Amino acid sequence: MENKITVKKGSLERAKDDKRPIHLVLIATKPDIIKQAPLILELRKQKQNLLIVHSGQHYEWNLSKGLEEEFHIMPDVNLNVKVEHLYELQSQIIQRFGKLIYELKQANKRIVPYTYSDTTTAVAGGIASFANRIAVAHVEAGLRTMSPPRDLMMDLMKTCSVERYFDKLKDAALWKKGSYEPYPEQFDTRASAPSAGVHLAPVELNRKNLSDEGYDKQRIFVVGNPVVDTIAIARQRREESRIFEKYPKLKEGGFIRFCIHRRENISSKHRFKALILAMKRLVEDGVNILLISLGATEKALREFNLKDEIGALARTHANFIYSPVWPSYIDVVAAMGQCTVIATDSGSIQEEANILGIPLITLRFNTDRPETVFAGANILAPPIRDEIVYRIVRAVYDNETIRAEMLQAGKLYGANVSEKIVDVVNGIISSGPLFELLEHERLGFSKLPFWEPGEINW
Repeated sequence: MENKITVKKGSLERAKDDKRPIHLVLIATKPDIIKQAPLILELRKQKQNLLIVHSGQHYEWNLSKGLEEEFHIMPDVNLNVKVEHLYELQSQIIQRFGKLIYELKQANKRIVPYTYSDTTTAVAGGIASFANRIAVAHVEAGLRTMSPPRDLMMDLMKTCSVERYFDKLKDAALWKKGSYEPYPEQFDTRASAPSAGVHLAPVELNRKNLSDEGYDKQRIFVVGNPVVDTIAIARQRREESRIFEKYPKLKEGGFIRFCIHRRENISSKHRFKALILAMKRLVEDGVNILLISLGATEKALREFNLKDEIGALARTHANFIYSPVWPSYIDVVAAMGQCTVIATDSGSIQEEANILGIPLITLRFNTDRPETVFAGANILAPPIRDEIVYRIVRAVYDNETIRAEMLQAGKLYGANVSEKIVDVVNGIISSGPLFELLEHERLGFSKLPFWEPGEINW
């Protein structure tokens, strides 16, 4: 049976009856629930006309429902998209969100959908909005994957020291854009940009990406990343965490936190084994290791016949915590505070590590947060061979020179970001729509005294 849209009683009527603009925050996956939560809380604080819509892209307790309860952001509307294939997910979100936007537009034409970054929901939500002649506010806009030259990675297979590799990696002039990794996120963030009437960029590099692509410079704002605000909330509530009761070993600190779930890494046997075997070697060295295993991680462990090996490692080594993903973000931040190094193929964790001041290793050939590398807070460990990954992780863990430089890199993602986002959006919509589709409007001819008003609404 097809899942149907569910609506909290009275929520749509309330939003329609309020003649102020509707701030419609679209949430979908664990990362964007985390990052949109402080935006929702700020809109509530300012008593804006707010509607929370969940696409249903992530619906499990540990990926969605737990976070909704933790931050008290239960959706007003759930599109309940639960399908098997990516193309079905996109089309169902477009259809269901488009219908919702159309219904709201009949009662209140001023609608501001907030879409987040690089999710399938963001691009589909943008298409649905654009089809209704509504522009979105794109949060975390302008993320573009950049890749260092192959020669630099080849040097790692020869005699290049990790310290020298780290130094060379920071030369932004060597890096190029164009990679389609991560899939589908890199496509999604690019394809989300055309539907945006305001681009809310985390850092200057994101602004430059959008400007170079031809988007209106007056509609690109560097505001920081709202995960800064979420981490601040989690730190204030740290005493609520029960993660140290569940894993007393974490109290010791000195952990390396591993997370391997990117499609490119879990789909390739060679890449996945290079990462897992490097981690296994560290465990056998006696280093404290925390492996957060997602569904994709588990699938790869089974497919590549590594599940039993990792399970046995956890049973025989007290320094190895092997855990499924946690539903509480307070637990995540509390545990990260016990880490000396983070090794991940995640995008968001690259930001979180910088905010928390933890040296970071990105387990990929490239990154969509290259600003962290250029600043010296992050180093790539390309999954070419397990000994290369091991050598880089070991160097960051042991090398005081590298660690000191990483710790001095500085915080990149701003402060009070959610408040800045709301102020930017309100400043724009107070004087008109988020974007003007027609050239006579954009060029200002419709404001001249001879211009005859009136149009047909399609």
